[in-house]
Amino acid sequence: MTPRNFVAAMVVCALAGLPLLPAATPMEARIARVENGLQKPNRLKGSPLERMSLSARMKHYKVPGVSVAVIHAGRVEWARGYGQRDAGSGAPVTAETLFQAASLSKGVAASVAMRLVEQGILSLDEDVNAKLRSWKVPDNEFTRTEKVTLRRLLSHNAGLTVHGFPGYAQGVAVPTLPQLLDGKAPANTAPVRVTKAPGSGYRYSGGGYEVMQLLLEDVTGQRFEHLARALILDPLGMKRSSYEQPLGEERARNAASAYRGDGRAIAGRWHTYPEKTAAGLWTTPSELARWVMEIQKPGRVLKAETVKTMLSKSAGNYGLGIGLNETDGRASFSHGGANEGYRCQYFAYRDSGDGAIVMTNGDEGGDLAMEVLRSIAVEYGWVDYLPKERSVVRVDAAVLASYVGDYAFPGGPVVRIRVKDGQLTSGIGDGDAILEAEAPDSFFDMDGHVPPTRFKKAADGTMELHAGGGVAKRTKP
Repeated sequence: MTPRNFVAAMVVCALAGLPLLPAATPMEARIARVENGLQKPNRLKGSPLERMSLSARMKHYKVPGVSVAVIHAGRVEWARGYGQRDAGSGAPVTAETLFQAASLSKGVAASVAMRLVEQGILSLDEDVNAKLRSWKVPDNEFTRTEKVTLRRLLSHNAGLTVHGFPGYAQGVAVPTLPQLLDGKAPANTAPVRVTKAPGSGYRYSGGGYEVMQLLLEDVTGQRFEHLARALILDPLGMKRSSYEQPLGEERARNAASAYRGDGRAIAGRWHTYPEKTAAGLWTTPSELARWVMEIQKPGRVLKAETVKTMLSKSAGNYGLGIGLNETDGRASFSHGGANEGYRCQYFAYRDSGDGAIVMTNGDEGGDLAMEVLRSIAVEYGWVDYLPKERSVVRVDAAVLASYVGDYAFPGGPVVRIRVKDGQLTSGIGDGDAILEAEAPDSFFDMDGHVPPTRFKKAADGTMELHAGGGVAKRTKP
C-alpha cells in the first residue's frame, strides 16, 4: 500500500466509524516471518522447503502455550506469548506469564554461587565438606585423593549421581535437602553419591546442584530463594522471577499450568521442585534474557572475570552452569530444560548481543522449541540451528543387520537399534525413530529426535555407536 492509499484508507475508516487500520511495521513483519517459518531440522536434498506456522505446530505437539523472547543487538528486540497458560479457563499466555525454567535454573543458580565466590565466602576449589554443616558428601574409595569441589559441582565433573528430578505432585510430602541427598522418605529419587573419581570426567548430575544448594544455605544461613533474590534476581531486574517452591499464591495467578504430551493437564497444575538450584526457577523469557545478556556483556552484577570463568570449557563442553558450543568460529552458550509438563531452551552468542529463549507448558514442547529457534536462526542470520539438506543412500540389508543390538552409554541410557521394514530404527524407552542413511555407517533422523549416529568397530571387534559426542558399546546383539 502506498502512503497516499494508506492515508485515503484511514480517512474512509474514520468517516465510516470503522476502526483505524493498523500499520504493518518492519518489526511486525519480522515477527510474522518467525511465527510462520518453523522448520524441521532436516530435509531431503531437492525437496521443497516446508515452512510451518507456530499455531499449527502447537496443535501438532499438543502444547497449549509458548512464550518467546528474542535478543538482538544487545537488547530484547521483541517478546510474545502464544496460546493458553491454562487450557481449562482459556487464560492466554502473555510475555509476563511465568513458566518453570527446569534445568535453565542451573545457570542462574551458578551465578548466585559465583557472587559468593566474588565475596570470598566460597572457594571454587575447596573440598565442599569443609563448609557443609547440615550434611556431608559421604567419603568412599573415589574421594580418597580427589574431592568434590564447587567448580566440579557446577561443571558436572564431581562424579555424583542422580541426573534429574520428577518433582512432587501437589499435596505430596516434600523432603528436606538432607533427606533428598540421602534418598530418604519422602524423597522420590536415589541417594546422591560419588561413584567415580571427582574430576575424572563429565557426568550430568542434578544431584550435584543440590549439594551446591545446601552448601550455599549452610554458609549463609539463608534459604536459597532469598539468596537468589538478593544476589541475582533483583539486581538484574528479574522482579517476577522466583525460586519459590512451592510457588506463592500471587505469582501462581499468572503462571502457566503444565500439560502431558497427550494434552492432559497435570493434577494440581504443576509439580513442586525442592531441588531449586537444579530445576526450581520460575521465570519468563524476557526476564531470563536479562541474565543471558549479563553473561554476554557482564558488569552490571557479575564481574567480567567471573563470567570468563563460568564460560571456561571443561569436560563435556560445559562451563559452570552453562553448555558451551562453537559453530563456524562463533562461540555460543545454551541450556535446555525439562520438568514435568514444561520444556524450554535458551541459546545465545558470546561474540554478539544475539540470542533467544523459548518456554513451553507441554511435555512435547522440546521439539517445538527447536523449531521456533530454527525459524529465528533463519530470520536473524545465525550459523546455528539452520536446517540441513541431506542426501539418502541405500544400505544393504546385511549391513543394517550387523548394527542391530542394544548399546549402552557409560552412566547413561541404553539405545535400542533394530531393523523394521528394511530401515534401521533407534529407540530409548517407548517408541522408535526411523533412521535414514547418509552413508553405509552414518544415519540421521528426519525429525531430529535422535542425534546423527555412526557405527564403528572398535579394535577389539565390538560394534560401537557414536552419537551426541559420546560412544556406546554394544552389550547385546
